[in-house]
Amino acid sequence: MSEAGGGDAGTAVEADRRNRRRWTVAVFLTMACTGAIMQVRGAVLPTLEGYFAVPEWQLGLIAPAGTVGYLLVILVVGSSAGRVNARRFIALGAFGTGTALLAMGLAPSFVVFLAALAAQGAAVGVFRALDRPLLSHFYPSRRGRVYNLYDGTWAIGAALGPLAVVLALRAGSWRLVFGALGVGVLALAVAFWSLRSPAVESEEEPLAREDLGALVRQPEMLAVLAGLFFVTGVEGGLFTWLPYYARAELPGGWAELTLTAMLVAYVPGRFTCSLLSERLGPLTLLLGVLGLLIPAFGFTFFIADGWWVLLGVVAIGLLISGVFPTMMAYGTDAVPEHSGPVNALASAVSAVSVGGVPALMGVVVGGADAATAMRLLLVPIALALGVVTVARIAEGRRNRHGPAGSAALED
Repeated sequence: MSEAGGGDAGTAVEADRRNRRRWTVAVFLTMACTGAIMQVRGAVLPTLEGYFAVPEWQLGLIAPAGTVGYLLVILVVGSSAGRVNARRFIALGAFGTGTALLAMGLAPSFVVFLAALAAQGAAVGVFRALDRPLLSHFYPSRRGRVYNLYDGTWAIGAALGPLAVVLALRAGSWRLVFGALGVGVLALAVAFWSLRSPAVESEEEPLAREDLGALVRQPEMLAVLAGLFFVTGVEGGLFTWLPYYARAELPGGWAELTLTAMLVAYVPGRFTCSLLSERLGPLTLLLGVLGLLIPAFGFTFFIADGWWVLLGVVAIGLLISGVFPTMMAYGTDAVPEHSGPVNALASAVSAVSVGGVPALMGVVVGGADAATAMRLLLVPIALALGVVTVARIAEGRRNRHGPAGSAALED
């Protein structure tokens, strides 16, 4: 009897592991699609301008159209992560994303394209509100490594996105890329729906909305939100203005490849950080990465010219790639029972910064030049390094004095 019972228990544990692996693969693949979707939007802009015959100011609506719904949904769903059915919501979010992508590919007018883009952003928000928290509870002792691998798949998709646009245009139409992405995401939605609800190693605890303030006031969360605001703003500025800056530094036709080179560098950068995060700890790793990022930026935008700029951009991509996932792991480790709200707040702050910093840089570019705008990005990098330094000092003091009841949400 005991052997049979032990065998049944072992079979159940192995089944849970297989199911968890399938969930992990599906989440990673969907994240790769998300990266491709984000970078496809920018790559297809010149084609949309001519196809729909719209002025540049209307093209500028693409970024906010895809962001507003995403922000609202990820905050609402993420703060409710402990109270919703993750399997059902993730599957519905993937179904909505795939359907909206197909609608974008079939859009008869630019207005319909924007409406479908807004719906797609909201649907992605449903998925992104729950996928990282789910991974957090799958692998509670390996968050730094898993988060870097997870965001590494985003980088793979992001690097392939512009290439997909080129291939679609050569095949005859920009619409093909949205159709292919839509079909791929719908297939993943079917996969999510067919999987069993995942078994987790730790549990998400519901967080009352009145407790969000206490969560934000925790020292670790303040450090994460401030650090991510600075660093993701730099990433947004590079995503938007790097090719524009590179036109003055590289031969014709090569400037557009600088962004692709940086995104390709994200892949080995994040996979390397996934290995180092467990050995060094998140804050020590962040101190090293941000400390190296400052001279890399200084070389690229103050000293380098010609092909050396491309080399500097690759170095920046390798270094900056690991900051976001490592900071997210640090914040989640501080309050693992509330990984959903942590993910929602950090993603919302990052989205605001990614959209806001490029707009401010546009003012600088208009008043001075792109080189000045790029050099000013050293300021938020230095501020992020300062935030991480303070957090590391505070962590050392807490470790020396032991737990002193810091900012418990139960109070």
